[in-house]
Parts: sequence; structure tokens; C-alpha cells
Amino acid sequence: MTDYARSGRAADEMRAVTITPRFLPHADGSALIEFGNTKVICTASIDEAVPPFLRGKGEGWVTAEYGMLPASTAGRMRREAAAGKQSGRTQEIQRLIGRSLRAVVDMEKLGERQILIDCDVIQADGGTRTASITGAFVALQIAVNKLLSDGLIAENPVREAVAAVSAGVVGGVPLLDLDYPEDSGCDSDVNIVMTASGKIIEIQGTAEGAPFTTNELGKLIALAQKGISELTALQRQALET
Repeated sequence: MTDYARSGRAADEMRAVTITPRFLPHADGSALIEFGNTKVICTASIDEAVPPFLRGKGEGWVTAEYGMLPASTAGRMRREAAAGKQSGRTQEIQRLIGRSLRAVVDMEKLGERQILIDCDVIQADGGTRTASITGAFVALQIAVNKLLSDGLIAENPVREAVAAVSAGVVGGVPLLDLDYPEDSGCDSDVNIVMTASGKIIEIQGTAEGAPFTTNELGKLIALAQKGISELTALQRQALET
């Protein structure tokens, strides 16, 4: 196979990323995040209650739900509510979002309440889970800022920012932030969740067309570190507006 020639951006270049904070007026926290043509609305809702397994423990909880709107892809997707159950993919992604956010939150400082995150994909072009995690953090921090300003918590429970990005080998070339055509035709790809300080929360890696070496994995992680550094800078800018 000949080396893949990427059109429009360098191998280590993110798609154009835009984060619009407070996108929805009624949510406690919200953001519209755009990774190129992938667009996700992320909201955070404060609930002054916790799941039964946490009652009386003085700790909070952060959980997430994820979904794709019917017109988010080229062909209409059937609503999962109409099907009567969530797909395995949906369940896996929303659990990943929840794990990623909980990894940077001090649950005792949050207090006995939960923050419910909703990530709704309005347009999909690859990287919906990584865009969801990155946008969900902004929505979460806005909701936490509301708790602080309302005097409901004394300290910020968020330890640091978290973001996520994909990287993959396409035609023998390691690339950052795969769009849908690249993702669907890649040799291998990884989704990497990382904190602003560069600590890894989760790596999901799959050999789609060909197994990859530890050397190639190292290159993909290095690409992801670069991308996540850029994403956390954009998160800070969004939260300052």
C-alpha cells in the first residue's frame, strides 16, 4: 500500500475545533463542540440526589448519556428509544464519557449530589466519542461553577481538565484526529483520554486492517498528547468567555 496523502491538513494537525460554551440557556452547563464536521451538544444537569448506592456517604457522582440524532449521519438513524433498547456501542461510549469525567472530580468536594451529562451528536464525521468527552468537560465545569457561585459547594471539585482525541495509522502513516473516511479505512486506530497535565485516563486501541507495533502505538500516543494539549487550551479559552 502506498503511503496515505492527507488532504487539507498535516498528519499531526487537528481538524478545526470550536467550543461554544453556554450553548443552551436552560442547562446548568452546556457547550456545542465541533471537531470539523462532527458536532455534539453537551449539557450538564445538577441533581440534588445521588444513586442509591451512594446515599448517606457524603459523596457525589457524575454520569453520562450519549446519543446520535436521526439525521446525524448520511442515512437516517432510527431512534434507539423507538427500538426499545440502547445499542452496545451507545452504552460503551456513555460509560467511557462517565469514567473520563469521574477521573478528574473529587466526589467528596462535590457533595451528595450528582451531575448528569448528556452528549447528543447532531452531526457525525468521526470522533464523536472524543468530541463528546472534550465538550462534556466544559459543560461539567460550567455546572460546577454554578454550584460554587450559588454557595452550594465550598471548593472546586474538578482537579484538572480532561480531553480526548483519536489517532490512527492510515496507509502506513500515523495521523491525528481521524475524520470518518480516515477512520473507516484505517489500518489501526486508538482513542486516547488524557488530563491537561498529560496523564492517561484510558486508551482504546484496535487493529482494523493490520496489527500495529508498540513503536507505532508510541507514535499515536505522542500525536494524541499534542492534540490534547491543544484541546485543553481551547477548553480554558471557552471557560474564560
